[in-house]
Amino acid sequence: MTAIKIEHLYKTYRGTDKPAVDDLSLKVDDGEFFGLLGANGAGKTTTLSILCGLRHYTQGRVEVAGKDVARQMDAIRPLIGVVPQEYALYPELTAAENLKVFGGIYGIGKSDLKQRIDELAETLDVADQMNQRIGHLSGGQKRRFNLMAGLLHQPKILFLDEPTVGIDVKSQQTIIDYLRQLHQQGTTIIYTSHLMQEAESLCTRVAIMNQGRLVAAGAPCQLLEQHQATSLHDLCLTLIS
Repeated sequence: MTAIKIEHLYKTYRGTDKPAVDDLSLKVDDGEFFGLLGANGAGKTTTLSILCGLRHYTQGRVEVAGKDVARQMDAIRPLIGVVPQEYALYPELTAAENLKVFGGIYGIGKSDLKQRIDELAETLDVADQMNQRIGHLSGGQKRRFNLMAGLLHQPKILFLDEPTVGIDVKSQQTIIDYLRQLHQQGTTIIYTSHLMQEAESLCTRVAIMNQGRLVAAGAPCQLLEQHQATSLHDLCLTLIS
């Protein structure tokens, strides 16, 4: 089954003639851990925002879970989880209060929500920070709660924008370990990053973007062999130079 289907996608922002996404076509199958890779400005976040229904696109066709993003977003939203690069949390509320707000938005019952929060807090090692205000937490702790907020309703497809950027090594490893676990459980994960070593260890397939265009796509090991590169980092430097 196909989780994501993108056909000839264009996105041009007002005030510029150069597309941020330029004739992008991609397909992601159910259960993949798929990486959108590239430098800043490559079009990764714009593409992710379009898939999540957060931005309109200029031209093309986009399907998520077999549904048209332009016409069926209300049916898509319950199926997806979104974890943005910026913290989608209220800094003046405690972590627990934030998660209850998001649980209410998803329509999760109180009993189920409590169980889900407790499970995630234990797995992501933040149970001791539940009653602290988000604004008082470290960057790594905020990242973990940001991830929790997007997972409360157990989405079929998870969108992650730079989920480990700018955090401590322990928090990074905790998040990576849990993402591997989610993937093993069958969650489809669409992930943007400029951390090539991390992407190489996590992703079953990747798409490398440069200035809005797709320059390579495939399994990391196949791309490295095809281009005679020793790492995704070196491959990206070659393809986007």
